[in-house]
Amino acid sequence: MKRSILAALNTTIMIGLLGCSETKVYRAPNAPFDLSEPGWSALDEDDFTHVNSAPDTWTWNDNMLSCSGLPISVIRTVKSYTNFEMTVEWMHEKPAGNSGVFIWTSAESIDRLTSPSNPGPPLPDGIEIQMLDHAFTDQAKARGEPTDWFTTHGDVFPVRAKMTPFPPLSPVPNQKPVFKSFGQEPFEIVGRETPGRSFPSKRVSKGHGEWNRYYIRATDGEVRLWVNGEEVSGGFDCDPSSGYICLESEGSPIQFRNLYIRELP
Repeated sequence: MKRSILAALNTTIMIGLLGCSETKVYRAPNAPFDLSEPGWSALDEDDFTHVNSAPDTWTWNDNMLSCSGLPISVIRTVKSYTNFEMTVEWMHEKPAGNSGVFIWTSAESIDRLTSPSNPGPPLPDGIEIQMLDHAFTDQAKARGEPTDWFTTHGDVFPVRAKMTPFPPLSPVPNQKPVFKSFGQEPFEIVGRETPGRSFPSKRVSKGHGEWNRYYIRATDGEVRLWVNGEEVSGGFDCDPSSGYICLESEGSPIQFRNLYIRELP
């Protein structure tokens, strides 16, 4: 069956560089994808490899990938990618589920995760495209925690990497590196002078028990995210801008299906 999304955004986005008076003009590209076009290929079990998950964290069944959520960890693609577009559908099974896709993940951070003396968290470096259930906000509020630093509609942000986010932006608590101890020496959890998250310009994500579709376009150090057919967030000047793609297990069961990718020049 032919599948397509036509999300044509021809408006010009004016993005001011953080800390500069200079302004760059970005024109959002059209984002149609048609899986019957040449170059698209499915991502299946053979395209991913184990990193730091348990043997039963990830279960493949045809084009369906189930993740238990435990332990917090990732699997990665066998290949490294630079310019590409991909689509993935995902569904949280329980309220407040947390997961995501990391792109341009560095080999060095994968080596850290597989080291028996890993000094940091069990997640890699790179650009994270978050998958967060709406009830995550409710639970944070019930605990008396702030909720203004994230959304549940498709945040894009760097994790120990560099990215200039498209507005609107999350509040910036600290643009300097932040360190935390994970039982060994202090580890940099926020770095590269992170300017905050790219918040989604539209709120179109569905809640747990429903399927969402992400279309990700990553080219020349720029990443753009479409959620359920609407472009919502992204960033540019990413560094690194080449690396592995990782799927994240972060404490709650989630399902993935219809993972497809096409490499771009």
